[in-house]
Amino acid sequence: MTKLILKRIYDKDLPSGYRVLVDRLWPRGMSKVRADLDLWAKEIAPSADLRKWFGHDPEKYAEFKSKYLAEIKTNPYTDEFLTSLTEALKTQDVLILYSAKDQEHNDAVVLMEYLNSKI
Repeated sequence: MTKLILKRIYDKDLPSGYRVLVDRLWPRGMSKVRADLDLWAKEIAPSADLRKWFGHDPEKYAEFKSKYLAEIKTNPYTDEFLTSLTEALKTQDVLILYSAKDQEHNDAVVLMEYLNSKI
């Protein structure tokens, strides 16, 4: 059975699968060859204003999560994104990739919870 897997793009030995970067900005120091992406879903990432406001501050995480979930639910790209992941999951694992250093308080964690509730 295939599954969604959340991983930091800088991790060594990433498992194989359909590779989706969910950051709005390209990860520093990461070449496009090394990233080897199937999809760069920057449209699903938090808005620039929300990302800047949050600033990866763990104390703002609960409020950030609420605001980002509201953005996801009103984002016109969300349905297309869910469809592409559902299609990929029919044949392979899907890696949700992000670059944030904090592995507990970031937008990919919020997105992953949302995806798990929908797929």
